[in-house]
Amino acid sequence: MRFDLTDLRLFLATVEAGSITRGADRAALALASASARIKGMEDTLGTPLLVRGRRGVSPSPAGRVLAYHAQAVLAQLERMRGELDDYARGLKGHVRLLANTAAVSEFLPDLLAPWLVEHPNVDVDLEERPSPAIVEAVAGGQADAGIVADWAEPAGLEVLPFRLDRLVLIVPRGHVLARRRSVAFRETLDCDFVGLSEDAALQEHLARHAASARRKLRLRIRVRGFDAVCRLVGAGAGLGIVPRTAAERCHRALGIRAVPLTDPWAERRLGICVRSMVQLPAHARRLVEHLAREGLRAESG
Repeated sequence: MRFDLTDLRLFLATVEAGSITRGADRAALALASASARIKGMEDTLGTPLLVRGRRGVSPSPAGRVLAYHAQAVLAQLERMRGELDDYARGLKGHVRLLANTAAVSEFLPDLLAPWLVEHPNVDVDLEERPSPAIVEAVAGGQADAGIVADWAEPAGLEVLPFRLDRLVLIVPRGHVLARRRSVAFRETLDCDFVGLSEDAALQEHLARHAASARRKLRLRIRVRGFDAVCRLVGAGAGLGIVPRTAAERCHRALGIRAVPLTDPWAERRLGICVRSMVQLPAHARRLVEHLAREGLRAESG
């Protein structure tokens, strides 16, 4: 077999994404090149590695075996890079970090920027996912670390404290709910909402809580990013639910008011979960330690 590291990374990305197109994007390859590489792997082995279907692809029995070993090979490579980092600055390390919507949008940009400047030989692959999916990915070795809400119950994983995240309802000034000191989520479900895109982890979280109340969010529009939600709410397009940090940043300029939610799930303790700090590659361990230290420092400040 003449599989190279690019082949292995591409195959893992394709299996995780359930799509050759999305796998090619994650591996930074053109679709035609990715398809040719996967076909070449299948031709070399003489057996299909992926089962093609209308909704994407899934690994065949041989593909599951290959994915298992590819994951082990790439993890060992990252550990080697981390341990050699002090001696060979030309080696490029890679950390795969998953996080929920609030962490990706509100907390991580300011914490990751200085670390990336200080560590020019390490790349970070940051991806947004719902907390339960993050726990599953970290436990399965598909990510080095993940930032999740405490309700996701990351059993069997090591968890470092990160930040407290409070979700609030935002309403236009003058709205009937603007006079309330607090409100329960179920009381808002007769109103129109401005929501995040369908693939946003927070939007999936809210839809799940609406479904538990046997209701469905009345979404007038979906947008990307909390600032866009705040702008549309300020203009009267509907209500929104965002982290308190986003509401505080936008309320003066955009004419919105934040109303605390009384639901227990609206206050979430975020933690950084890993399978084992000791077994992490050195550069991944340094990043996790940085995020844990700076996250708590920002909260206490």
